[in-house]
Amino acid sequence: MNMNMTRIGAVIVAAGSSTRMEGINKLDVIYEGRSILAHSIEKLAIHEGVSEVVVVVSEDRVALTEALVKQIKCNCIITITVGGSTRLQSVRNGIDCLNNDIDYIVIHDAARPFVSDDLITRTIDAAIEYGAAVGGVAVTDTIKIVDDNGFVISTLDRPALRAVGTPQVFNAKEFKAALELYKDDAAYDDCMIVELISKPVKVIEGEVGNIKITTKKDIKNNVKEDLRIGHGYDVHRLVEGDGVILGGVKIPYSMSLLGHSDADVLVHAIIDSLLGAAALGDIGKVFPDSDERYKGISSIILLEEVTRLLRKEGYLVKNIDSTVICEKPRLSDYIYDMRSMIADALEVDITRVSVKATTEEGLGFTGKGEGIAAHAVAFIAK
Repeated sequence: MNMNMTRIGAVIVAAGSSTRMEGINKLDVIYEGRSILAHSIEKLAIHEGVSEVVVVVSEDRVALTEALVKQIKCNCIITITVGGSTRLQSVRNGIDCLNNDIDYIVIHDAARPFVSDDLITRTIDAAIEYGAAVGGVAVTDTIKIVDDNGFVISTLDRPALRAVGTPQVFNAKEFKAALELYKDDAAYDDCMIVELISKPVKVIEGEVGNIKITTKKDIKNNVKEDLRIGHGYDVHRLVEGDGVILGGVKIPYSMSLLGHSDADVLVHAIIDSLLGAAALGDIGKVFPDSDERYKGISSIILLEEVTRLLRKEGYLVKNIDSTVICEKPRLSDYIYDMRSMIADALEVDITRVSVKATTEEGLGFTGKGEGIAAHAVAFIAK
């Protein structure tokens, strides 16, 4: 049977609770700008052989998934339905949403976002030829069966073993018939249901990289962080006063910086670099000088607010590099305290915050002592 003449529907199972992720929903983890769930849905939705996709999610994630699906550009029909109390029940719910004219069903775990188009194609082709198919990878470790006390019962024949995952593809009529006969509500995988009615399952060459995200370690080892860089610059005029505030530290001097808040030019540059990295605007947008709440406020408090804003958007600060440009006062004795104040506001270790100071050899407004400027570069990750 030719794939172009075959109606293929996919069920993406995404209703799990991520119990081994210590409070993180693994499907929301971002890499390459999108969530794991978005990657997994798109892999099936844009495949040339797939005509419709059903995404099975928990009830509380329906709205989120609907918004996510709207961003996927494809010609495929995408339906969202609610899962059951077990994975198999979620599979049943997903299959019930497929059109009755579907010839073959692809079942895929949403936590496998690295599946390739080639593996999907080869698994579908094998299922069209044999009725059921899955990709398998040769097992490299020796596998032993042990008893309840941990003693070896037997050693399995390693050359015959394969580690399988998803996608798993089945003849729709045969799989639905198998589901009718299988009255249990649990199975190690979907192939097992077909195996129990003595239908052959073809195991083709799988992909080592088609891993399932299950623990935080899987994320650390396989998911690249969404890294962002932002630059910030600020300048404030010097006027007569009793000291300047830089990096949250009051430095004795015969002049002060002029501004709506405490005019901490260093922290302002850092705030702009962070907001820029996250594409959240700038300090003037988030803390407008027309708002009397910010009159005379400590810029460290504003930096703490930006930290909360970044956390809300899912960003962590990796490091800050900053430079203060001024002739006077001398800053070397205060650098460590500045770094400490900034690090505390950002909730990071002090080793992630760099503050440097330089002069402009008497050139320009900073060189003439008319003002102080600061540059900052922020490196953040989602």
